[in-house]
Amino acid sequence: MEKVALIDLGSNTARLVIYDVLDGGYFVVSEDYHEAVRLGETEADGNLKQTRIMQAINTLKLFKEICMIKGVDKVVAVATAAVRRANNQKTFLSDVYNQTGIRITVVSEDEEANYVYQGVINSMDIPRGLIMEIGGGSTKVVYYNRRTILHTKIFEFGAVTLTNKFFIPGKAPEQCSDDIVNYVKSQLEQVEWFKEIDPDTQLIGVGGSCRNLARIVCKVKKYPLDMVHNLNMQVEDFNYIYNMIRTLDLDKKRRIKGLSSARADVFPAALAFIKAFVDHLGFTKIISSGSGLREGVMFNYAVPQTLEKPISDVLGHSLLTLAAHMGVNIPHAEQTFNLCVQLFKQLRVLHKFPRAYVKVLRVAAILHEAGSKFKYYNNAKHTAYMILNSNLYGISHKDIVLAAYVTDVNNREEVNVTDWAKYNGILQPEDVEAVKKLSVILRLATALDYSMRGVVKEINCDVLGDSVIMKMELEGDATLEKKAASLVTLDFKKVFRKNLEMF
Repeated sequence: MEKVALIDLGSNTARLVIYDVLDGGYFVVSEDYHEAVRLGETEADGNLKQTRIMQAINTLKLFKEICMIKGVDKVVAVATAAVRRANNQKTFLSDVYNQTGIRITVVSEDEEANYVYQGVINSMDIPRGLIMEIGGGSTKVVYYNRRTILHTKIFEFGAVTLTNKFFIPGKAPEQCSDDIVNYVKSQLEQVEWFKEIDPDTQLIGVGGSCRNLARIVCKVKKYPLDMVHNLNMQVEDFNYIYNMIRTLDLDKKRRIKGLSSARADVFPAALAFIKAFVDHLGFTKIISSGSGLREGVMFNYAVPQTLEKPISDVLGHSLLTLAAHMGVNIPHAEQTFNLCVQLFKQLRVLHKFPRAYVKVLRVAAILHEAGSKFKYYNNAKHTAYMILNSNLYGISHKDIVLAAYVTDVNNREEVNVTDWAKYNGILQPEDVEAVKKLSVILRLATALDYSMRGVVKEINCDVLGDSVIMKMELEGDATLEKKAASLVTLDFKKVFRKNLEMF
């Protein structure tokens, strides 16, 4: 394992994220620190302010000390819009290196947009999207289809620069927001390719302001999951929050739950940009992405093939990342999923579920034993908790909740109705039956690889009257597997209304 520290020196925030890079092209976050340095607040002549330079250098010294304490093997440092535009860029970079030993790479506009795209495309299963990344000093818009970038547009303003330009002391905050909306709309009207955007395109919000927006939406709607990645936000909900915040003074904004106090003063400008954007392009929802530039850099570093083409199986890579991190027996997990798929297909005449449920089974199967790494007893309960808080890529929030329930029901006879009610806004009443049947499929598949030797190769099921005749193609002694599977027959009959006979 390699410890890699990524320093992202933005126009608003300096962030240090330490990753554990695992064998096989997987990486997980182990530490995360950030400080508001506001390099985007420049002098009139285009130079970085000396006070901001000293604050940035002091923050980087702190980051360097943290890296030493945490045993970091490699430090990767990048700077974006504020440093890229600064007239005193070379002096700043030299001072940083001389005082901290950190060598910063200034990424170009195109490189920054590509890193943002890499972070999104390798963490979300959205075929056609318009990425909107609101930074402190610039805003990137990337339009892609079928994992190919079609158009890119970089606006030379972001949350910090818009705030500095339009929020004037003594002026009503709502008027300042209106001025930004009008200004941004005038800039958007100049982008000709916006007229070519396909109606099926989904808007993906990236960056700290979009993450803060998602957290506020979750607080307002009492969303049951603590997860902003892949959160679907309706524009009506955004408008409610926008109209509420645009009139507040700074002190009241800082008290909003879900909003970082360090971002409170620039947040209205970011919201005004989003308002202009969704109004101009007619989007009805915004999908929040927790992955952006930093994740794009790390995907390119840990998974070098992403430099040529994105990860084709986003969910699979994300699942194996978590499985490797948790020390799961991956061959057994993959064999369990293989058997789940066979059982799902063979029993389709009984359950009649669409193939979309296979994704739910995949999560439950790959991670079904992860909870035992914490505690063997009630391990399914611990696995369910891990799944609910996993922030898995390439899967909807609904499917994450279903996978957690499919795993947890393994330990009980019925779905906990009180617990289920927490997810009324995500799940449907008919999902209860799906959870019960998928749970039995998972339990049966797990039993059929009890010895973890892959003895059961093929499964064939015939439905004859009141019975399901299950024939297995074996490669070795399956005594343990058959005995474990026999313990599932009562639950099988309960949910499928059929006797299960195995040969």
